[in-house]
This record gives sequence, structure tokens and C-alpha cells, in this order.
Amino acid sequence: MADTADDLSAPLGQKTLRRKRRFRLPFTGLQALTVALGLFLATFAGFALFNDNPLGGEPIARVALRQAKPAGEPAPQSAHGDTHGTTVPKEAKDTSKETASGEQRTVTIIDGSSGARQSVVVGNGEPAASDGSAEPAMMAGINERLLEKSRYGMIPTVADGLKSFTAYAADADRAKAAKMPVVAIVIGGLGVGAAKTTDAIMKLPGAVTLAFTPYGSDPGKLAERARAQRHEIFLQVPMEPYDYPDNDPGPQTLLSTLGPEQNLDRLYWHLSRLQGYAGIANFMGARFIATDTVMQPIMREATKRGLSFFDDGSAPRSVAAQLAASQSTPFAKGDVTIDAVPTPLEIDHALAKLEGIAKDRGFAVGTASALPVSIERIGIWVKSLESHGIMLVPLTTAMLKSKSSS
Repeated sequence: MADTADDLSAPLGQKTLRRKRRFRLPFTGLQALTVALGLFLATFAGFALFNDNPLGGEPIARVALRQAKPAGEPAPQSAHGDTHGTTVPKEAKDTSKETASGEQRTVTIIDGSSGARQSVVVGNGEPAASDGSAEPAMMAGINERLLEKSRYGMIPTVADGLKSFTAYAADADRAKAAKMPVVAIVIGGLGVGAAKTTDAIMKLPGAVTLAFTPYGSDPGKLAERARAQRHEIFLQVPMEPYDYPDNDPGPQTLLSTLGPEQNLDRLYWHLSRLQGYAGIANFMGARFIATDTVMQPIMREATKRGLSFFDDGSAPRSVAAQLAASQSTPFAKGDVTIDAVPTPLEIDHALAKLEGIAKDRGFAVGTASALPVSIERIGIWVKSLESHGIMLVPLTTAMLKSKSSS
């Protein structure tokens, strides 16, 4: 009856719409999004706190490490027939090596964040060298009295007044050198490229001094060959340049931000890479060699170990000369970079400039790399040098003349 009355009282042509009942959520869309995000964060935090993963989510790879077993006992296998693996960071580099008996393997693990290396020997239970490289073998013609053991290998020392500077200086007619202008040539950056290093060793006269970096697969073997050809050798020590680390000399670089003990430890690593050198030289290092506080311990150590120091002349603000003089360290500095512009014409101009310095001052030192064009032009120039009244001498001879004329 009520419905009929409503119909009779309603205006003609209009119907009363029945109000629909809406379902309401207990919270708004923004609140729902906030709740969902909170649940996600809570789940992630729980995973991070309670998941036992020391690698912190870093990518991993599985490397099989075969362990030595008694004769006749098979190695353990998985269901797929593979040897059981050990999980290591993906940055790990497998440098496995076997002895003649096949019972030893070495894996070098590289920390992805710090670059630190750790070698693990599997099979005989003995640890590998902590720096990730084997101790260099003893080179031929080396006086063992002038070596002492460090944690990286054998490094120079002084014995009964005998020093590496005098023991490994190349032969030269020093009486003749005292009476005429002399020029020393230092070819640097050797030891990494075997082909270019061999060219420098074999194509240049023995009076040319060769400077080796501590890197390469076997710099000691190439240095030994250089000494066999009567070349005097120096060891280049990587030092921090101004644009480090964008311009990185290599592993174990001496840094101005490290303390004396850390830099000396790195120096010992470099000193152990080969033997038979008469001194050390900077490899790059414009910032380091210009910083008195970090250079002082290095120069003291060089003097203590009977070594000379060669500054390649690439750092205008170098303090090496003053420090060497204060400690009576045999020293020389490069005057001309012969192949700064590596073209035949510019190299010839640089060599002529070197001659002029030698005639004015009595001695001069030129530096170059082992580029084919550099070796060719220097080889041609040397043949006519004495006709110009100038003598080519090893670097140690120029150092002695420099000291006597100062």
C-alpha cells in the first residue's frame, strides 16, 4: 500500500531511483599503498638480518678445487659426476697450477671491493705467497751476499761495505769519461712486452741502461738476459701520479696517502721481483716524488740497501735531488725525453739537444721508451757519437761524474 501511495504522489514522468548500497573499504588507496610498501620493507629487512650470506648478495660462481687423494682413492663426485665445488666471489680468478706430481693447485681470490689478492693452495696444505705471485727464482750472476730474505722474496742489502750500486754497475772506461763529455741513455718501461724488451736488449749497445718495471710474466728472466748482454739495469718503482687512480701505474703503487710502513712494504714487493739492478727509478709518480714526507723514507731505504736513485725528470717539482744529496745517495736526473714526440725528425732533434747539454755541463742523461722508431734512431745516433767528441756511458758512470762535478 505504501508503494502505491508513493506512485500516486510522484510527479508524472519521473521515477524514484532506488539508492544503491556501496561497499566501502576500511582505508583509502594511498593507505593501501603505504601498507604494501611497509610489508615489502619488513620482508627485505628480515631477509637481510636473518639470511646467513657473508657475500652480501654479490654474484658468485662455483669453481671446482681438486684435492689430492691417496693413491687408488677416487675423488668425491656429485650426482652429476662433477667434483664438489667451493663457492667463491665471481671476481675470483682461477690461476690453478699443478706440480709435476699433479697434487697441487692454486686459486687466487680477488676481493671485488678492495682488490686485495689471496692465494689458496689446495692439495698439499701449504699456503701460497700472500701477494698472489710466486717468489722469483734466483738470477744468474747474482752475489747472494747482497740479498736478504723479505716476506716477498730476496731484496738487496749491503754486505761488508759492498753495494749493489758498485757490484752491478756496467763496465766503462771511467778515466776516459772523466776527460770528455758523456751521455747516458735510459730505456724504460721494459719487462712487460717481451718483444720490445728483447729488441732493446739485442739492438742497443751495452752502454745503454735498461730500466725494468716489476710487472710482466717473468721480468727477472728478461733482466737476466739484459745483464748477459752487458746492459746495466735499474728497477722502476710505480709511484702515484697527480691523476691517480684515473692514471694507475699498477699494483702496489707507492701512494702519498699511505704511511711509511705501508709504502716500504710495497717497496719490498717491487724490490723482490728481480735482482742485479744498480738502483731504482720512479715509474710515473709526479705527485709522490714531489712530496717530501713520503719520499724521505724511500730515499733512506734505497741508501740503506746500497742502491742509487734515478729521477726520470718527468716531475718538475721533484724533491729527489735534494733528498739524495742529503743522504749521499748516488743520483741522476733525466734531462731530455728523447721520444716525447715519437717521430724520426723529433727524436733526432732531442738527441742533438742532449749532445748540447753534455758539452755545456760535462754530462747529460736522456730517457726513452722501447718504441721501434726510438731504438732505430738511437742506434744510428750512437755510431757517430764519439766523432762528435762525446762518450756514451752507463747511467752509473754518469752518476759518478755528476757527483764529482757538483
